Amino acid sequence: MGKKNQKVKEPSKQFIFKKKNYIFLFIGLAFISLGFILMTGGGSNDPNYFNPDIYNFRRIRLAPTLVLIGLGIQVYAILLNPDKKKD
Repeated sequence: MGKKNQKVKEPSKQFIFKKKNYIFLFIGLAFISLGFILMTGGGSNDPNYFNPDIYNFRRIRLAPTLVLIGLGIQVYAILLNPDKKKD
């Protein structure tokens, strides 16, 4: 009978991430978006013409590197604990 009268404490609603996490998430998203934008283009509408620009530095090295850096920033943002105090 005593259990019916006890009030159940509801857990407080809190966000998992803080402002610092979201800042890094958006920075990582910007790097990934920029990488994919730099990968676009270089094709040809004519199947008899080969455009060698498809193999330039921007599409082969720079864009995938930016995407990987962006993914690394995303992982860092997820694992970041802004409440941790430095000693």
